[in-house]
Amino acid sequence: MGPGGGGRLRLALGPRCLCVMALGWAPPRLAAGARYGLWAATRRGAAAPWGARGLRGSNPFTRGQEEEWRRRNRTALTYIAAAAVGMVGMSYAAVPLYRLYCQATGLGGTTGAGRDAARIEEMEAVKERVVKVTFNADVHSSLQWNFRPQQSEIYVVPGETALAFYKAKNPTDKPIIGISTYNVVPFEAGQYFNKIQCFCFEEQRLNPQEEVDMPVFFYIDPEFAEDPKMAKVDLITLSYTFFEAKEGQHLPLPGYQ
Repeated sequence: MGPGGGGRLRLALGPRCLCVMALGWAPPRLAAGARYGLWAATRRGAAAPWGARGLRGSNPFTRGQEEEWRRRNRTALTYIAAAAVGMVGMSYAAVPLYRLYCQATGLGGTTGAGRDAARIEEMEAVKERVVKVTFNADVHSSLQWNFRPQQSEIYVVPGETALAFYKAKNPTDKPIIGISTYNVVPFEAGQYFNKIQCFCFEEQRLNPQEEVDMPVFFYIDPEFAEDPKMAKVDLITLSYTFFEAKEGQHLPLPGYQ
């Protein structure tokens, strides 16, 4: 090519590349402050490219959605907190309420609470219906007591009161407080097994090497003999389990330990 021709091209060959240069030509200059890219600045109020706005948009509809989501989250947190408080309260009341319900219905083999003295005096014994009552004693592994029934079995008839004894001893060199739960097998007979005096669900403190007798005064309701479901029930087992009394401890529900 001639050296003086305007607009003509000059080719220069190098060892590794081919360079093409336009003579008399230069790339256009950018305006002052202008930048390439997604977040380019705008001039004279021109709209920024798509996606150039920040994370928090200025769209009123978007702001309204965000406020609605925040309101719903606050409402959900309020319901969750209320439910948590309610569940904690129910956990503390569950055992006493369940115990009262079971004592009234005999559910889970729980014995019923003895009725008033007038009811006991008016009961008529069903002499021809003899029931064998056996006694069982258990101690939780955390309690270092000796606990056993003083009699293995007695025979009773519905409508008559009976008295049995358990014996507990603390063989350690420190005082220990125990508390017991109980149940009746078969479970269906629990509603007819009424205790007048019992050491269950009451804290018992035994000093070192102390030994005590614990009475159980009870009767079987005469209605036991009239229930067709009890027709073949001639054996009832009364079982007690002692636990070490600790702060915040919840005893197993009667009939399910």
